Amino acid sequence: MSKKGQAKPVPQSDGICAELDVDPVPELKFAKGYSREFLVTAPSPIATKAKKLSSKEILALGALLLITTFVRCKDLALPNSVVFDEVHFGGFSRKYVLGLYFMDVHPPLAKMLLAAVSSMAGYDGEFLFKTIGDTFEGNTPYYYMRLFPAILGVFTVLLCYLTLRHSGCRPLVCLATASVLAIENANVTISRYILLDSPLMFFIAASIYALKKFETQLPFSIGWFKSLIACGIALGLAVSSKWVGLFTIAWVGISCVFQLWFVIGDLTVSAKKVFWHITLRGAILLGVPAVLYYTFFVVHFQVLTNDGDGSAFMSSAFRSTLNGNTIPRDIPAPVGLGSIVSIRHLNTQGGYLHSHAHFYPTGSKQQQITLYPHLDSNNDWIIEPYNDTIPDHFVPLTNGMKIRLKHANTGRRLHSHDEKAPVSERDWQKEASCYGYEGFGGDANDDFTVEIVPHKSAPGKAQEDVRAIETVFRLRHAMTGQYLFSSEVKLPEWGFEQQEVTTASQGARPLTHWYIETNINPRLVDPEIINYPVLSYWDKFVESHKVMWKINQGLTEVHAWQSNPSLWPLLLRGINYWVKDNKQVYLLGNAVTWWVSTLALVVFGVHAVVSLVRWQVGARVATNKNVFNYNSQVFLYSIGWFLHYFPFFIMGRQLFLHHYLPAYYFAILALGHFLDIFVNYIIAFNKTTRKIGYLVVAIFVSISVLFYVHYSSLIYGSPWTRAACESSKALSSWDYECYRFHDSLADYSSAAEKSLASLNVAKPMDNLEVKEAKETVHIIKSRAQSEAHESETSKKNEPVQAEQEEGVAPPQAVDIDETKKEDDAQAAPQVAEVDQIVESEPVQNN
Repeated sequence: MSKKGQAKPVPQSDGICAELDVDPVPELKFAKGYSREFLVTAPSPIATKAKKLSSKEILALGALLLITTFVRCKDLALPNSVVFDEVHFGGFSRKYVLGLYFMDVHPPLAKMLLAAVSSMAGYDGEFLFKTIGDTFEGNTPYYYMRLFPAILGVFTVLLCYLTLRHSGCRPLVCLATASVLAIENANVTISRYILLDSPLMFFIAASIYALKKFETQLPFSIGWFKSLIACGIALGLAVSSKWVGLFTIAWVGISCVFQLWFVIGDLTVSAKKVFWHITLRGAILLGVPAVLYYTFFVVHFQVLTNDGDGSAFMSSAFRSTLNGNTIPRDIPAPVGLGSIVSIRHLNTQGGYLHSHAHFYPTGSKQQQITLYPHLDSNNDWIIEPYNDTIPDHFVPLTNGMKIRLKHANTGRRLHSHDEKAPVSERDWQKEASCYGYEGFGGDANDDFTVEIVPHKSAPGKAQEDVRAIETVFRLRHAMTGQYLFSSEVKLPEWGFEQQEVTTASQGARPLTHWYIETNINPRLVDPEIINYPVLSYWDKFVESHKVMWKINQGLTEVHAWQSNPSLWPLLLRGINYWVKDNKQVYLLGNAVTWWVSTLALVVFGVHAVVSLVRWQVGARVATNKNVFNYNSQVFLYSIGWFLHYFPFFIMGRQLFLHHYLPAYYFAILALGHFLDIFVNYIIAFNKTTRKIGYLVVAIFVSISVLFYVHYSSLIYGSPWTRAACESSKALSSWDYECYRFHDSLADYSSAAEKSLASLNVAKPMDNLEVKEAKETVHIIKSRAQSEAHESETSKKNEPVQAEQEEGVAPPQAVDIDETKKEDDAQAAPQVAEVDQIVESEPVQNN
């Protein structure tokens, strides 16, 4: 180092191609201000030119992409059965093809792209993607559905390279960093199956690249505008695939603020230009994603026009817009004494106030009151005056009127008293039941007062008299003052797992809101007819987001394969994706790349603290152009890692290792700069040490490749031996199931040949089965020769318990609205099982 802290010029090494060792970081340009020097922020043409790809660089990058394509697409048709969340996202593709409405916690774009690929490949929606391990039928284009995320995975590697080039890394370092991403086990795994992670990673990578390219463009030039708009589009695509894209938008915003700090301090930039810098960035980087996000939801609603299992999560007004819905229409609006009505709960999707001829096993042991989500005659109630018979003429139901509700089918009345709620433990909740017998006229505990909620009801008549659909009201128990109440709490099996109804003196006020959906009253003459209002796309957009957020917050049950975010940077645990035929797919990162990238972030943190301390005591820091670039770039990538990682610590839902992958991508970008400063500054004092730096990088890449190769069986679901599996567990917390594998590779060959023979006898095979069997035999025989000696060793360690069922259990789910069976003859399944609605992972096999 010179006295001024500048690194001595280092000549290009003779053994390294000059075109792959070019230094793209320009010299810092300072100008003299009124009282201090300031940094000139306009990029120099020389720096921009240095970041263009040379012919040899393009050849090297092309070779890397060919290798990446092979790694991502190798044996893509295997396994030929459903893997991991292909249950969900393949199932969603089916529903897009059939136009069946569904509900998912993620925005629709990535799912729609997968569905578009499946549709273009000829998918007809017949295969259900019902269970992990289900063998694909011959006409299911799952290969092309997997090929799409695989191709996006290849382009993500390309974007990684280009991003590092534009953020100031040497081509050889960019090549090394992109190479370790190309063979990074977790990224390879998620890009080979019908999942959302690969499209999400591609869009995030595209956002980062577009921003870095934007930073190297001359302000307000055509290239500057193109890169800015491209960044906005990529952000829109990312957030339209998963809400994680919101973290990326936040990172881009912070990056812009960081850059604008220097722009504002650049005295060569006028105040007017600073204003346009801020305005254009804000408008494009926020406006374009917002427009795209909303547009993709509109397309989503236009495609899913038919009533499906997911519509049970939506309001009746939403469902009424779907083809084939069963929502009542042409309802008489005025409600009065003698009306036979169905009463729907407003703020949960539990459904209608319901009763049936079954009784509570505890408490009063009177007839059960529940919420039931489907139309049924047991939802019908007769409105009676509290101390008189029903008049012959129509008497409207008004605010403050005291009434009784008589269950039409059983003749018992809605009732409450000082009995403990059947399930809820809170003292402020009491039991709601149905009580009465033949000839009994009711008692004071049957009396409820109607209280209209004006701000929730339609303006006009609906705020004075109760009207079907338009009026929202509360039912206050006259004796206790408590309100009819329901939450998400479910009754046990004796209550058919329907939603509990109680009376409550506390709790969230909206949970006491009800409205009338159906209304029949023979005393009405030529009544006004009403229907649910036709929802706009914006209304649907808002409602779907409320439901998405609610479901996402409900994913709180403990899962067999979940992990705490604190474990992710150290790769202490993976996820079981698939187990079948003595093979396994297990999501596990490349530990070499994973741990070194985490180390790179730690090293930068230590370096930043030391630099701040030195700066505080008056030392000059970061005066070298490469150190300045390292500090600024890795600072921003560390912020990106933080924004995509730490929010998971405050989430109450189930979390899994794959949630760390977006943050991990930022860590890999930081790793690239760590390798670059290592080669370019830390040891680059002469020609020899420069070569040593590249040699260390080459060794690091080689070890990463060896890890990928050694653990590739867990990526591709290919044969592995039990002994090799056991010896591979560098950490005891890596819990892939070694007992699933055969003792030797020869056993796979024998099993494949037997399977092939049995298929030949039993039935003609389709081309895919023949291909899989032949490829398996070929792979096994070639590998068995080199690993035959493992057979005897592994047989000694054979577990006492024999291997159980081959397939894996379906994904663990939170049963939000599953009803096992109902006493009614017309019982129907409750709302769609959540394992078809929310993201979930396979449970551990027994």
